[in-house]
Amino acid sequence: MDNRQALGSWLSGPRAAAEQAGVDFGYRGQQLGLPEEGPGSIARPGRRLGALAVDWALCSLIAYGLITHRYDQVNQNWAIVILLAMSVLTVGTVGFTPGKRLFGLRVVSVHGGRLGFLRVVLRSVLVCLALPALIWDRDGRGLHDRFSGAVQVRI
Repeated sequence: MDNRQALGSWLSGPRAAAEQAGVDFGYRGQQLGLPEEGPGSIARPGRRLGALAVDWALCSLIAYGLITHRYDQVNQNWAIVILLAMSVLTVGTVGFTPGKRLFGLRVVSVHGGRLGFLRVVLRSVLVCLALPALIWDRDGRGLHDRFSGAVQVRI
């Protein structure tokens, strides 16, 4: 009566169970027509989080130096506003923030090319809300990217 294989697949997670059932997931970005590795491939989570950390530190430093002159909740609130403005201005014009450029990433439309202004604003607002950016699909795209029709790729 003991079915250890079913228990093992449950402990391994849904992806392992699906692979065992014969489902082929492919690589991240395959459904979007992106290469598996190199320029144009889906950005990995470590690079994306590193870029966000650099952008947050830069915005926090700007808020500290220009507005609050102290490090507290007020500074962090201003840092969010600065992050929103920086994201809209930089992603909307050149396709990356300073942190993304440092880590070799670019934000592009799923269909190729730049994002439109309204989609950049939507994406930036959702990044500042944080929760949509923490929920990812199997391609590694957050809800903020899915809702705005964007994808972060390597340069």
